Amino acid sequence: MQFDSVLFLCVANSARSQMAEGLARDLLGPDVLVQSAGSAPSRVNPYAIAAMAELGIDLGTHSSKAVTGIDPATVDLVITLCAEEVCPVFLSEADRLHWPLQDPDRKGEILTDDERLAHFRTARDIIKLKLISLRDSRAQELETVRA
Repeated sequence: MQFDSVLFLCVANSARSQMAEGLARDLLGPDVLVQSAGSAPSRVNPYAIAAMAELGIDLGTHSSKAVTGIDPATVDLVITLCAEEVCPVFLSEADRLHWPLQDPDRKGEILTDDERLAHFRTARDIIKLKLISLRDSRAQELETVRA
């Protein structure tokens, strides 16, 4: 799949899409424009910030953004990360992938801080593996085009 820009979407743009944005910036390199947004932006979840800090990625300067503020002309690939919620709609001609991940915050569950952080780590690690696979397939396609 060829792309020069990617948009990660979830509802609040507070956890999954923020972690995906941080990881993608790190894994895909500076030649790929990376954005994230949500249909009901709130704030970047402190557990997402903590989970990403463990990998040396700083989400402390990130802010939640509305999907309506993203210019469709700047997006080649949309990746939705919603599972049980209704994912935001992004009208464009961009290619689409869906990586359904349960909200790591688990708002309806009574959890300790450590248990909640463990859910964020799990989501982070799943996103990282998917991004590594996406990066590697993109690199293979670019090599094929150049050959």
